Amino acid sequence: MKNIAETPEKTFVHPNKIGIKEGMGYMLGDAGNLFVLTYVSSFLKVFYTDVLRIDTKKVANLFLFTRLWDAVNDPLWGAIVAKRRPGKDGKFRPYLKYVAVPLALSELLCFFNVGSITKSQTLMLVFAYVTYIAFGMLYTGMNVPFGSLASVITDDPEGRTLLSTFRSIGGGIGGAAPLLVAPMLIYNKVADAGGEVHNEANAKGMFLFAVAMAALSVVFYFACFKTTKERVKSEAEPRVDMKKTYASMLKSRPFVVLALTGILISGQLQFSSLNQYLYKNYFCDTNLSIIGTIAQYLPMAIMIPFTPKLVKKFGKKELSGAGAMLASAAAILTFVLKPKPEQPWIFLLLLFVIGFGYSFVSITNWAVVADVIDYQEFITHEKSESAIYAVYTFCRKLGQTAADYGGLMLLGRIGYTDSMATRGFVPGVSEGILMVCTLIPAVTYTLIFLLYQFGYPLTKKRLEPIYAYVRQTNADAEDESLT
Repeated sequence: MKNIAETPEKTFVHPNKIGIKEGMGYMLGDAGNLFVLTYVSSFLKVFYTDVLRIDTKKVANLFLFTRLWDAVNDPLWGAIVAKRRPGKDGKFRPYLKYVAVPLALSELLCFFNVGSITKSQTLMLVFAYVTYIAFGMLYTGMNVPFGSLASVITDDPEGRTLLSTFRSIGGGIGGAAPLLVAPMLIYNKVADAGGEVHNEANAKGMFLFAVAMAALSVVFYFACFKTTKERVKSEAEPRVDMKKTYASMLKSRPFVVLALTGILISGQLQFSSLNQYLYKNYFCDTNLSIIGTIAQYLPMAIMIPFTPKLVKKFGKKELSGAGAMLASAAAILTFVLKPKPEQPWIFLLLLFVIGFGYSFVSITNWAVVADVIDYQEFITHEKSESAIYAVYTFCRKLGQTAADYGGLMLLGRIGYTDSMATRGFVPGVSEGILMVCTLIPAVTYTLIFLLYQFGYPLTKKRLEPIYAYVRQTNADAEDESLT
């Protein structure tokens, strides 16, 4: 048995070191994820309320029920993936090939205008439930193995940061594409009887854009499959005790904090889709959505080249805590200032500051997940990548559920009805939209800061022995496979 710990630090080269090419390959997979997910997350509720004209409370209940189904769906996928034997293409990569097309087709069906066939609200709701549940199940079937893939591409800490960084780039590409382009294609400018121009959602445009996102996702998934490799060996006969695995997670402080931040991070990302209503019915200019997307993603693009070096110097926990603090301060200021309809630049400027602080959380997030996976192996001596990732995915969906259900219920409470689909600024209702879209982010970013700063225990120093243990364990497993 070779002892890696005895290798001189100056000459040590990690056996599973990866480079830019592998990072770019992994990047393509998350771009594929975000092409379909961002479009569905950001615009499907607009499709339901403004095209199909389904009541906001019914849409809120739809999101609540379908996400509760994930309480079964996510752990189920986690168990399926965990117990799968590795094949010639590895344990996780094959899902990129086999789930890509069904997932893309399910996204198309979500945006099919069933209202052109029937005017029955009941039938439209049934169709919406079936198609959205199918999309959610298939997306989990792709996302769980894709997320787990990072932990077997390499066990090198620097490589993990590289993968997380490139995943953030891929997420930025896939997330920004629908947010930047869709508003120009899915809305029509319409003048009312008084000559006031407002924006209305276009059913045909929404479906055609869904076709484009579906096609791109398939291409990117297959490209990711071709350009990645599983270097860390998976067990030939997986020995997985799911009950024991889940019990150990609940006792793990790093995982509990990871789960809570996952709920908040994903919840805030999903809640920001309500800004579509803010641009449409408060600032009365849906093109501001494009500038808002730039304000959200540009800071991350700027910081991506610097983040790996900053992580190496300060640590992921430390960097994320500082960034979350800045995002929290800017979000609170946005709520306090309450920009007027003629002052969208104030809202967009503060959105940029929020994006700058939050970029550190976003870029390092998936490397933090890999650290928690390593920590669990360190304390349990068992590999449980897909199980942990599945539960983390479920926690993120809990955040999305709270954001969608709570956000839509709040819209209903402040007076948003289907009549708003053909109107611009409405006194009382529009101000209510502004309050909702600024108060909730202020609370959420503050909670993320508190959890990272005071709850998450895996500092840069505490991770060193964990990395050494995992590196040694993988080296021993490699030796055994060769004998």
